Amino acid sequence: MSEVAPQNAVESLTGLVLPLADRQLLVPNVALAELIPYRAPQTTENQPDWLLGRLAWRDLQLPMLSFEAASNGQAELGSGARVAVLNALGGRDNVKFIALVLQGIPRSMKIGADVPRADVELAPLELDAVQVGTEVLRIPDLVMLEQKLADAGLI
Repeated sequence: MSEVAPQNAVESLTGLVLPLADRQLLVPNVALAELIPYRAPQTTENQPDWLLGRLAWRDLQLPMLSFEAASNGQAELGSGARVAVLNALGGRDNVKFIALVLQGIPRSMKIGADVPRADVELAPLELDAVQVGTEVLRIPDLVMLEQKLADAGLI
């Protein structure tokens, strides 16, 4: 007699690999609201170096940021830069989306429940890292990223 997996067991999920300048992030498919071409945001004086400015999107002004700079790295804009509009997860009524600069086009990837953790040092705003083949994919803490925006008085 064959064994049947419980109905609520997750064998795999589909994630998106977001290419950054110095790493790749792995987020659930549902985190991405839209991918748009890069366009220069409106900047203000005295903004943190990780905040690139405000981006007009669908009658909203979204904070656009560099994940690399927000997690103690360097903000970079390459020739293939895109903007990922992410669904906000922090439960704030006034924040539904944030914009994150990418260095290319995200790609879809099936991730099995048995994916091994990567033995790498995590940067701030990273929850974990997994090893998929030769790639290390870092799992961002999107709620803390949103909290960083709130702590800076930007949302």
